[in-house]
Amino acid sequence: MEQNFYLSLLLLFVSFITLSLFFLFYKHRSSFTGPNLPPGKIGYPMIGESFEFFSTGWKGHPEKFIFDRMSKYSSQVFKTSLLGQPAAVFCGAACNKFLFSNENKLVTAWWPDSVNKVFPSSLQTSSKEEAKKMRKMLPNFLKPEALQRYIGIMDTIAQRHFASGWENREEVLVFPLSKKYTFWLACRLFLSLEDPNHIARFDDPFKLLASGIISMPIDLPGTPFNRAIKASNFIRKELLLVIKQRKIDLAEGKASPTQDILSHMLLTCDESGTYMNELDIADKILGLLIGGHDTASASCTFIVKYLAELPHIYDGVYKEQMEIAKSKAPGELLNWDDIQKMKYSWNVACEVLRLAPPLQGAFREAINEFVFDGFSIPKGWKLYWSANSTHRNAQYFPEPEKFDPSRFDGSGPAPYTFVPFGGGPRMCPGKEYARLEILVFMHNLVKRFKWEKVLPDEKIIVDPMPIPAKDLPIRLFPHKA
Repeated sequence: MEQNFYLSLLLLFVSFITLSLFFLFYKHRSSFTGPNLPPGKIGYPMIGESFEFFSTGWKGHPEKFIFDRMSKYSSQVFKTSLLGQPAAVFCGAACNKFLFSNENKLVTAWWPDSVNKVFPSSLQTSSKEEAKKMRKMLPNFLKPEALQRYIGIMDTIAQRHFASGWENREEVLVFPLSKKYTFWLACRLFLSLEDPNHIARFDDPFKLLASGIISMPIDLPGTPFNRAIKASNFIRKELLLVIKQRKIDLAEGKASPTQDILSHMLLTCDESGTYMNELDIADKILGLLIGGHDTASASCTFIVKYLAELPHIYDGVYKEQMEIAKSKAPGELLNWDDIQKMKYSWNVACEVLRLAPPLQGAFREAINEFVFDGFSIPKGWKLYWSANSTHRNAQYFPEPEKFDPSRFDGSGPAPYTFVPFGGGPRMCPGKEYARLEILVFMHNLVKRFKWEKVLPDEKIIVDPMPIPAKDLPIRLFPHKA
């Protein structure tokens, strides 16, 4: 009798598991039913092809996921399943143009669940809504007049950074130093924070946050996603302390209403006369700090990498930057005119951005069903555009693996082929800010040092941005005065 009871329980359990799996597979497949969908593979329920998508990046070749499927299914658009969502991957310049030109018409921005959970809005709105508000607020701080005022500050911070972290050292790790430089700038320009010890408190939490934002949203101890949530909570608490102190300083006249983005947020109300609450401001500043330093630090790191590998490119940058340095009076800081003279250096930086784009691509969501390239894209499907589908494509960049800054001479690459900052209405609003901090970094670096890589064959990992596996150790050779 007892044996029959346990046997019945076992059969019941097996039946439950079988039905659950059947339901998962049925639901997964039903998400991909419809007439004339793009060709492609959908993978397993919940997982889809997410593991393949991420693993090619972990192995240092994120373009492999894209190009393998472009050759097998379609050079324009193929279907897949990413981060638990049915998705279509758009490839090539025509696809970029279509997505960027139809923002808020056929498509809208979409972030994975991991982003919404790592950045929970205090107002219970979506990341998409908060990003819209942020984009309206940023132009005052990123317009040309404002950016011109930042150059001297950037140069001052760069000089301090190289004096404290690079000079009088035989070897350094480039990636963490680049992150310190760009984060120091973001803290100074967005929050007026300058104390290196205070800024250093954010170092480790931001590393954890960056590695877990775009990850499988598995909230278990030890997972990148779980660590990212804990890190964002820590940073938010630290920012709240800064915000509370700024309110006191503003009230006592110790801070200026126009000194930075934080003061602006505290003193600006919406159409109904409501001011942002402190937690809402902390959320927005957190997003700004991520956007304001993470991508630029990766770019600075890869500039160092390529200049070490290509002495003739280094020589061109050095010549240009030393002409500018020699034109300056002792103690005179860089200015807007100096930046405009850095044409070759910026071409080099652009070629680095082509070969190692910090932004590998981005997601959109179909607002309504539409047809592209003869294929139907259902409403609600997620759409992914890939920078590598054009950046490393011989159709747009002949000999795509070759480092050639002359691609950016004259009018530069064809429209919608070079997209490290995205495009259309959602093009990165900090593009010009990034250009300035990268060029100021290059100027201060090459006028001080030549260098060589300690690990010639160091592996590159993309997670979600490209980073050197060992932080790019280099051996420094200071220029003789």
